[in-house]
Amino acid sequence: MLHLRSIVPADRTDAVCSALAAHVGVTNVVVLPGAARSPEGDLVTADVAREAANEVLDALRELGVARDGSIAVEKIDLSLSEVADEAERRAPGASDDAVVWEELDRQTAEGAQLTWAYVTFLALATQLAGIAAITDSAILVVGAMVLGPEFSSVAAICYGLITRNWRRVRGAAWTLTVGFAVAIAITYVCALVSRWIGVIDISELPSSRPATAFIYSPDRWSFIVALLAGVAGVLSMTAGKSSALVGVFISVTTVPAAGNLAVALALRHGSQIGGSVLQLAVNLAGMLIAGVLTLLVQRLVWSRVVHRTG
Repeated sequence: MLHLRSIVPADRTDAVCSALAAHVGVTNVVVLPGAARSPEGDLVTADVAREAANEVLDALRELGVARDGSIAVEKIDLSLSEVADEAERRAPGASDDAVVWEELDRQTAEGAQLTWAYVTFLALATQLAGIAAITDSAILVVGAMVLGPEFSSVAAICYGLITRNWRRVRGAAWTLTVGFAVAIAITYVCALVSRWIGVIDISELPSSRPATAFIYSPDRWSFIVALLAGVAGVLSMTAGKSSALVGVFISVTTVPAAGNLAVALALRHGSQIGGSVLQLAVNLAGMLIAGVLTLLVQRLVWSRVVHRTG
């Protein structure tokens, strides 16, 4: 269940309550007249089944609540209410299958913003990957995968494509491009300095790397894994299962490929540069394709569920 809190202009409170009462997935409606001060209005709260959230939010938006008042939605960790359980049972579909598009819009908006935190995390992850390439450490590769924030930008591009929000697509693509460019450049400079001062005592990357050779050796499995990771990543975001994202991060080799590319450039190991670039491109392409297709299928299936249940 989700908890809806809205500030409603007094002249529209009855209409909002009617809209909430009209949906079987809404219960525990509470009205506090004149409780809101900024903006002024009545405070209306309700518990909403996740499956009903899109219809309820659309109804409130049509009444101008988002424009003249306020709408906030938060997850309920525990609800002991038989009427809430009944509302959830009567709502169409299952909560894990429902996509709250406004929630996804807010989540992906963050992935389209180029922030210092984003670049810093990506640079740190890429440097870990560079060290993993030099030491042939699978553990450091996993650490770099988990630390990298790039999937948020991939998800933002997928969402922008299916909603035709080209501004979101451009912003996320720019964030992804600049983020990786800066992270690779920083790792490249650090590798050069480390070589000059003797921290790196090799002239090129090892030719035999049984634990990490996969990060610069793309094959058909690289693309298949990227497709699976893209599906899992989007599903984890739309279903609110954030813990599943860790598995996505550990599956794809975008950051490890970027780290290997930076170190290979610094050590002038040409044979691994092309493979690293291709690995990075294959993983990004696989996640983008899978993410877009997953969102399209979810939107199609859910529209049919809502239509079938009236």
